[in-house]
Amino acid sequence: MDNAAPDEELMNRYRDGDARAFEVLYTRHKGPLYRYLLRQCGAAALAEELFQDVWMNLIRTRERYEARAKFTTWLYTLAHHRVIDHYRRQAAGVPISYDDPDEPLIEQVADSELREPDNELDRRRLGQRLLVQIAALPEAQREAFLLREESGLSLAEIADVTGVNTETAKSRLRYALTKLRQGLTKD
Repeated sequence: MDNAAPDEELMNRYRDGDARAFEVLYTRHKGPLYRYLLRQCGAAALAEELFQDVWMNLIRTRERYEARAKFTTWLYTLAHHRVIDHYRRQAAGVPISYDDPDEPLIEQVADSELREPDNELDRRRLGQRLLVQIAALPEAQREAFLLREESGLSLAEIADVTGVNTETAKSRLRYALTKLRQGLTKD
């Protein structure tokens, strides 16, 4: 099995019965997908449940997979729909903001100076502040930010996943980045 094979090729192989291709896809995407779900819902147990549901849905629908877009766009569309389904089942319903027309995120926060052993505590504090700021974002902005930073999706792919136009996805991402910068510069 070629671990460097593109995701779409691996998914096609899995669709055609190659279980090893699924293992490679799962290994490649489990971390970013889990972090996306965790930061979307804020509870580890719920994130784990949603995570398992997304992968089970992928397994159930593999025969219908067609590489019309990037695999990650398809995977995160499944995840987005699962999050929406979860909120719809709750008494409060879907958050109102959803109705608007290689390295983990925390590792990207620290620059080389902060990675020095003397600054480890500062790096951890900054990472924790970032997580708090991400959690405080409105749901749609948080989702756009996480899809970009955790999953590396483009604006067009974020728009496809969330079912909005590219300009709306761009605005959500821009507002999220502005709020995060403002939140991290406050002392």
